[in-house]
Amino acid sequence: MGANFESKNLMNKFFSKLSIISFILIPIIFLWHPNWLGFLGVQPYWPLFWLLPWSMINGSINGLIFGLFLGLILDSLTLDDSFTQIPGLIFCGFLFGRIKLHSDILLGHFRYGLICSFASFLCGILYFLQILFRNFSDGNILIMIPSVKNILAEVFLTGLFAPFICSQLLRIFKFSRRYL
Repeated sequence: MGANFESKNLMNKFFSKLSIISFILIPIIFLWHPNWLGFLGVQPYWPLFWLLPWSMINGSINGLIFGLFLGLILDSLTLDDSFTQIPGLIFCGFLFGRIKLHSDILLGHFRYGLICSFASFLCGILYFLQILFRNFSDGNILIMIPSVKNILAEVFLTGLFAPFICSQLLRIFKFSRRYL
């Protein structure tokens, strides 16, 4: 009986640390910006890969709180930028918490891609609107057309990678929650 308790305790420590490590990896990958994972010079929106499974398991309020934390961390990494990622991540964290888990694995994989694509589009549009409102008086709206290309490339990549990454993180978070 003592060995069983120690193995559960060891698993609990391992998976709680794995959740923290996966959270810490988001800013690292955001800064690393691996070119081989990009498309048209754009990367997937990395925070959504972690935020979707976390919020689905832990609920809307936790999703909202961790969306805020992710936004604060990512905004602090880009100090020279006066635009914020916080509104999009908070909104997505809250919405992700409202999504229920399903037992159909194949549907779940496609669903992760669609949900993350929509959320990436939402976050990209909210970020773009900040830029648009700040530079509206300049009158050079045509200069901002490449931003639409970047948003669409980010939506595509996020939707492409989400089924692989989100399903693995969801499995880890479910397993860690079972031991907590």
